[in-house]
Amino acid sequence: MSSLSHKIDFAIIFSVKNANPNGDPLNGNRPRTDYDGYGEVSDVCLKRKIRDRLQDASQAIFVQSDGKRVDDYPSLRARAEGVLGKDALNAKKTKPEEVAKKACEAWFDVRAFGQLFAFKSESKDGVSIPIRGPVSIHSAFSVEPVSITSMQITKSVSGDGDGNKKSSDTMGMKHRVDNAIYVAYGAMSPQLAEKTGFSDADAQIIKSILPKMFEGDASSARPEGSMAVEKVIWWQHDSKLGRHSSAKVHRSLTVSSDGSFDLAKLDGLEPEVIEGF
Repeated sequence: MSSLSHKIDFAIIFSVKNANPNGDPLNGNRPRTDYDGYGEVSDVCLKRKIRDRLQDASQAIFVQSDGKRVDDYPSLRARAEGVLGKDALNAKKTKPEEVAKKACEAWFDVRAFGQLFAFKSESKDGVSIPIRGPVSIHSAFSVEPVSITSMQITKSVSGDGDGNKKSSDTMGMKHRVDNAIYVAYGAMSPQLAEKTGFSDADAQIIKSILPKMFEGDASSARPEGSMAVEKVIWWQHDSKLGRHSSAKVHRSLTVSSDGSFDLAKLDGLEPEVIEGF
């Protein structure tokens, strides 16, 4: 299968209402914000949601979350050795480029986002194989500074004892963004796709799942329907080099606080607007 034949840029406009889109563990799990008060969702968080939706679409994923694990491998190393072979992570027995090729063929997220295989073997002849993926995603930022509401909750109830004596409850805090519009940008590089085998068909799969990025992702912090993709903007260039830089393409999009947007015209590049799921 040939690799990606056209440069692609994309943007995701999504809404958050009474939800914590990405808690910061170093700040009491409050929604992430920058120093100016704008809401932030990390690129790692967005990739996790994309990986989960790819799994829902029956794609093989290397970095699986515990809640969606579909095999019996307890760790990434076990998964790598189980699929690629036990000697795959031994530098004396395998060539790094061969392992990288097999990993890209085996797992969608490896050939899309890349992966660093860095493991020690029993003989101490470990392996460090960096794979640079063609699909890059920025952190998402809110269009305006966000308003965060915090409330005290009963975090857990003790289940110890015979039930004759009530134990004290554990109290905690819960935080949410009241109402905000976020925007994330991304791009796909044909030059890097040549190294991983990421194809036009793979790009279409990502295109199909981006509008559904938050489906099946509900939790106490993100109740069903509290986060939704409003629009996906998809720019497909007519060559591998592209008509314009990704920076110029991304800057052509202006998003308002109500989710409406404007697109500046770019010579030779027509954006496709895709409705959220």
